[in-house]
Amino acid sequence: MSPDYMRPSLKDDPRVCNALNSMPKHFAESFTEPQLHAIRMALIGHQWQKHFIDSRGTFYLPFIGWRFFYVVLIGRNKRAYSRKEKQLTLLVFVLCVSGFILMSLLLGLLLLYLLKSALGIDLFADSSLGIWDWFKSI
Repeated sequence: MSPDYMRPSLKDDPRVCNALNSMPKHFAESFTEPQLHAIRMALIGHQWQKHFIDSRGTFYLPFIGWRFFYVVLIGRNKRAYSRKEKQLTLLVFVLCVSGFILMSLLLGLLLLYLLKSALGIDLFADSSLGIWDWFKSI
């Protein structure tokens, strides 16, 4: 077994370091190595870190000289919504349902108009929207 001075500290692990930096200094310094190991295992072993699609990478733009990173995560949302997110979700749902109903209504009216014109029914004499002529030309 190697001497303790040669073993790297878990405080150098990026996840553990971020966790320790987010708490008061006197608490962060009080952890022992076994406790830091338990913190590290708790930070890496969460179920919420597994996604259906988890694509991460970097790319370099040679003309600018900058490196960029990208992250694409797709999976089931397991966290609780905040009040604002719930309201926004409800608003988007209502807008989608309203849009679907409006589009269905417009398509239904268009189909009824085309059927009326195909049967030769004229509701108003000498007036036309031009839709039937356009449809026949297709």
